[in-house]
Amino acid sequence: MKRLYVIVFLVIAATAALGLAIAEHSGYVLVAYKSFRYESSLWATLALVAVLWLLVWGIKALVELVLTSGGVVNPWSRRNRSRRVQVAIEHGQLDLVEGRWASAQRHLYRAAEAERQPLLYYLGAARAANEQGNYEESDRLLERALERQPQAELAIALSHAQLQTDRGDTEGALVTLQAMRERHPHNVQTLRQLQRLHQQRGDWSAVIGLLPELRKDKVLPPAELAELERRAWGKNLSLAAHREEDGVAGLQSLNRAWQQLSSSQRQEPPLVLAYAEQLRQLGAQVEAEEVLRSALKRKYDSHLARLYGLVRGNDPARQLQTAEGWLKDHPADPSLLLTLGRLCLQASLWGKARDYLESSLRTERNPEACAELARLLARLGDTERSNQLFQEGLGLLDERLLAAPLPAQVHA
Repeated sequence: MKRLYVIVFLVIAATAALGLAIAEHSGYVLVAYKSFRYESSLWATLALVAVLWLLVWGIKALVELVLTSGGVVNPWSRRNRSRRVQVAIEHGQLDLVEGRWASAQRHLYRAAEAERQPLLYYLGAARAANEQGNYEESDRLLERALERQPQAELAIALSHAQLQTDRGDTEGALVTLQAMRERHPHNVQTLRQLQRLHQQRGDWSAVIGLLPELRKDKVLPPAELAELERRAWGKNLSLAAHREEDGVAGLQSLNRAWQQLSSSQRQEPPLVLAYAEQLRQLGAQVEAEEVLRSALKRKYDSHLARLYGLVRGNDPARQLQTAEGWLKDHPADPSLLLTLGRLCLQASLWGKARDYLESSLRTERNPEACAELARLLARLGDTERSNQLFQEGLGLLDERLLAAPLPAQVHA
């Protein structure tokens, strides 16, 4: 209220001052130009200027109001077009995230056609079409994106390869990625997708061929790259061993694949384990025993020690003696104790075999040790304990199966 009083007081004071100024002197204004002549008092002229200004301002406001209302009413106005595009973008992105593919495709395609930078909307619409099984429409949307933004060829091709992979067309995805690898040889995302695709296809020799580029361009962290390299070479050994139907040819193929590894790789326990396991499966038991013995002599590994009990060397007594030599430094390793039990079984040393197998089970409840001890006890006549161990071993196997992830669902 105080502010209102102040404003009213100022208005009254200004009006009084203006009245005094008009009463004191009316002033005189003369404007003459050729035949035009205007003369009046100063105050009347000022009032005329104010009226003209108000008139111009009013006309301007009226014109803006008409234009604005026309933009609101006219469905094809720029304002309404922009609003419809924004709504399509918002709805399309939300539908895409929530899996409403048909609606997402429709909204994102509308947004893409209206925007100056439409790439993301075309890619989203193509994905939505792909999810619906409309593969031709998905490819058409990607081609349209390439027409509108040809400089985004790599991004579009990578998206296309991923969509091809999702629809099960791994051969087409491979062709797409290889083309991009040739045109953009050091692109990290291209190499990463190509590596994943080779793994999915089980083409481990191709993964091995890609490893130098993955290392040079730092596509993967060092630890992940090292693990991938070990896995790839291990899988490649397995494939080489079974590439030939003939056992002799398979053994030769396996040895060639083993020789392709560097000397440091041939000393890595996971690769030695894969090589020795393939030798064992091909019937080259003596070679497998020699490989495992040499590797364990260099560096002890529990997994290698476990496999050592499954191979048969030339001299079983020497093999048992060698394994017992490792027990001094690793007395609590359940895998080594299991191996010693197995080697004693081969040598018909029933008492020692029982002691080793029971020691292994005391250290770790393992289904393999349960089965070996159950077989031995059945031979020795302790049927009741043998059956108990068989049941326990089956239970441990069930636990492992329940803990393992289910295989991927196969769609009909």
